[in-house]
Amino acid sequence: MENDELNQAIAVLDRHVPYPSAGLPDPMFYFISRMTPLINVDLLIKDEGNRTLLAWRDDRFSGRGWHLPGGIIRFQERMETRLHKVIESEIGTTGVTFDPTPIAFNEIIIPGYRDRGHFISLLYRCYLHASFVPANDGLLPTSPGFLRWYATCPENLLGFHDIYRQFL
Repeated sequence: MENDELNQAIAVLDRHVPYPSAGLPDPMFYFISRMTPLINVDLLIKDEGNRTLLAWRDDRFSGRGWHLPGGIIRFQERMETRLHKVIESEIGTTGVTFDPTPIAFNEIIIPGYRDRGHFISLLYRCYLHASFVPANDGLLPTSPGFLRWYATCPENLLGFHDIYRQFL
């Protein structure tokens, strides 16, 4: 009987998300994140002067601070595809290139987090010409998504990205 009820619930979920590779509604995404680790790519974007391009973040899961751009891999999505989508959506240029092999692999477990509490993170070395000027039009430096080049690691790097300090 219990399996019948579970199968019915799964059938309802399947009807609400016929194409999971296109993304999930937030409630389902958070539910899944309570059941299994999320796999994400993070981009270490450097220029010729070894500066790092960082983005401002301010949300209930990560807090406020600078972070490396990144994204969670969708179902049946290749890592390379997710890298391109992050570059397009967070950086807004096609000028970023990347090495196809990750330079770091990290497991992040956040005790006490019910949602988004376990990640497998792959760090990719990326390159962008120093002449790139972020299109921060209409954004304040504390607006989520604001981009800035850094020659050294900023003090207010998000705690979850402390694992990347050695690369900055």
